[in-house]
Amino acid sequence: MKKKSLMAASAVALALVAAVSLPAQADEYGKHPFYLHALSDLRTAAWQVEHRRPEDGQVSRDEQVVVDEIHAAIGDLQQAAWLDGKPVQWREPTDAWLPREGRLHVAADLLRKVRSDVAREEDDPRSRPFQQRGLAHVDLALATAQHAIGDVRHHDMRRE
Repeated sequence: MKKKSLMAASAVALALVAAVSLPAQADEYGKHPFYLHALSDLRTAAWQVEHRRPEDGQVSRDEQVVVDEIHAAIGDLQQAAWLDGKPVQWREPTDAWLPREGRLHVAADLLRKVRSDVAREEDDPRSRPFQQRGLAHVDLALATAQHAIGDVRHHDMRRE
């Protein structure tokens, strides 16, 4: 009887340890633990571009392409993360405190970080196509953001 009681107590303790450590390991499911960080950074980058408004309130064509490509990357990387067993419904809050100036630079920096996170080896063959498409969207968003930064610099130089 003592042996059964001891085994039951051990099982309960083991389950409790697993339950307590599970939230800390939420990003450790599967072989690719960087999807959730990348998705959070993509959402923040999209917010930065969407809330960067020039004086006339217009969003440039490049900025719209950046936002569209970021949202496409989010869709593909959510699918890759889901296939990899990640809890894709969780969302880290977006930082809205940054100044309006430099938001394209912030978005470009975040896109570089996303690229670095997502470009790691993916062992699950089901996730690879979504990972690769997501990376292609990130690359296009980054190139377009850099082009938009150049356009803003050129526009600012003309006004001076």
